[in-house]
Formats: sequence, structure tokens, C-alpha cells
Amino acid sequence: MPEVTNPPARNTRPRNRRALITAAAADLFYRQGYARVGMSDIAEAVGVGSSALYRHFAGKQQLLTRVVLDELRPFSEITAEVTDLDQVVERLAAAALEHRQLGVLWQREARQLPEEQRDALRKELREVASGLAEVARAFRPELTGQDARFRAWCTFSVLTSPSYHQVDLPRREFEQLLRAMVVVIGEQSPHRFAERRDDSEQRSALFAGRASRRRLLLAAAMRLFSDAGYTKVTTEDVGAAAGIAGPSLYNYFASKQELLGTVITRGNAWLEVELERTLASTPAAADALRELLRSYITFAFDHGRFIDILVSEVNHLPDAERHRARQTQHAYVAEWVGLLCEARPELDQVRSRILVQAALTVANDMARTGAVRDVEALLAVGAALMLDTPIG
Repeated sequence: MPEVTNPPARNTRPRNRRALITAAAADLFYRQGYARVGMSDIAEAVGVGSSALYRHFAGKQQLLTRVVLDELRPFSEITAEVTDLDQVVERLAAAALEHRQLGVLWQREARQLPEEQRDALRKELREVASGLAEVARAFRPELTGQDARFRAWCTFSVLTSPSYHQVDLPRREFEQLLRAMVVVIGEQSPHRFAERRDDSEQRSALFAGRASRRRLLLAAAMRLFSDAGYTKVTTEDVGAAAGIAGPSLYNYFASKQELLGTVITRGNAWLEVELERTLASTPAAADALRELLRSYITFAFDHGRFIDILVSEVNHLPDAERHRARQTQHAYVAEWVGLLCEARPELDQVRSRILVQAALTVANDMARTGAVRDVEALLAVGAALMLDTPIG
């Protein structure tokens, strides 16, 4: 997308104004969140009046839809146009950094769109996945359709993983690392997938068991925030879903934000406990990393709605609480990075963080989409990304 750090002077009409508008919108939606950005903010970033935006886009929803489509489309074009495997991988890695905002824009912001617009984005995403499945078959022609699709989604997760962190490398080195991760996925031995279990009731299991009214409210809030998105849910919705009259909810939680904060705090606390258990019981760094990944994948599959919220809704917390939640997440990832640096002394902190984030993004995306729910297959991919990706 075009850079908008130096917007054109007012009262001028550059030929690429539409592209400048989508670039400014992508940047603002990514950094601040769709709900916090107005059309006037985008107009100011581009250096035009608000009326100029409406000549190109009917409103913010149409603009977000166009932004995400523009971020997705290069990936399907690459797999459709390029036949040489090395060139495909090279161009995919370059596109991942050129469109680094894609992961957050798709997973966090697009969920706020009406279903019709989301369907259009899903259609484009399926085109991307179909192309990536063909890339997987180019690595291993013997793959089953399920295995090719699994690798396609894993590859997409790796390519979008830089969206979820600010760690950086010189461009060529970063592209090289992304290419190496794509190759690691492609060269995996064929997977034998376990029979899929019915886990439709597991996605809210964080608050399962003997249920107090407080826990009923938390379970209802988690389900609604995950399924509809925080901004579309009211406290009345939560109370009704929990079978509790509206005003009674405030005996337990002062606000919708407190409900969200409690859900996130509880989930993060579980991850911290599991981290401490693993570190205490598994002395070898590589073994500890595998065990930690196994427990994380299992947790993500069993509590997919919490993963939805962790990835998509933290921005809606009050500033101080959002900062604490981010600090908790960063500290958690830092423990993984430390283990990886210990297991692979040739890695520096930056490359270790990029590899860890890629493995976690694969797990998060699989838990949220349900494309494949096989702990062993996902463990093999995640462990290979961290422990086997060559450097340099």
C-alpha cells in the first residue's frame, strides 16, 4: 500500500487518492482499532476534507472491507500467477511484510463488519487458502487433501504472524526467515490426523463446572464477546444469556469492561500456572518448549472463545488495564523466547521472538477456525517452526 506519512497538500487531487485513503485507513484501523477511528480521522491523515472520502467510499464499513480485500488479494494473485516454487515462496514472504497489517485487520477488525461483507472477505480468504494448498502439494505431491489444507492454513498463519508484534529485522533477513518457515511447513512428513472430536461445548469451558451466578455471567460474556464481538454486546445481552435479570448483573460486575477484563485475567492466569508447571517439571529447554506448546494447543482447543477474545478484544479494555494485559502477554511470550534461546544458542532474541510468535499464531488460528483440531499435528508444525527453522 502507498505510504501516507507525507499526505498531499489540501485542495490537490493526486491520481492515487483512493489508494492513499485505503492506506491511511489500514494504518489507523491497525494501530487504533476500527471502533476508535472516524472518517474524519482518515480524512485528516490523507489531507482531505471528509466529503472527499465519501466520493470514494460510502462509509467506514465499505472502507474496511476494501482495506482487508486489498491486503488479502496479493496472496491469491501470487499463487495463481507464479509456477516456480522458489519464486512463489519468495514472493509470499515479501507480501507478508508488505501487507503486515493483514493479520490484525482480518482477525480483530473485520469481525465488526456485517455478515454480508464478512462473507466477501471469507470468499477471498478461501481463494488464498486454495492457492496455498497447491503450494503445499508442490512440496509434497503425495499429500491428502486434508493435509494440504492444513499446511495451507499453517502457512497463512506464519505469513500473517508479523502482524501481531513489532519485532523487526532488516527487510531481506526478515523475508529470508519467513521463507525458511514456509519451507519447514512444506517439508514436514505427511500427517495422520486423529478422528475429530465433538468439542462444541468446550469453547467456553474456562468457566465450566459448578456455576455460581458470577461464573454464569462470565461464561455468557465469553460466549457473546467471542461470537458477536465486544462492541455488539450489551450488559443486558449478557444478563439474558446467563438467565439473570439486567439490574442484578451490576451486583457482580460494575460494567461490560469489567466483565471483559475478568475473562482476560482468568485466562492469562491459567496460562501462567501451566507455564510454571512446565518450567518446574521439564529441565531440558527443548523438551520444556515442546511440553509448553502441547499444553498451549490443548488449552486453545478447549478454550477457543478465550483465544478469540485474547486476540481480538483486548483493545476495548481501559488504558491502564489494557497496558497490564499486554505486559502479561509480553512476559508470557518472553518465557518461550528464553527457552528457545537456551535450546538454540545460535538464535538471538529477535529471531527467537519471531519464531515463537509464528508458532503461537498457528495455534491461535487453528483453535479459532477449527480447520484442523489435532494436537499432535499442530505440535509437530509448531515445534518444527521453533526448533528446526534454519537461520542464515
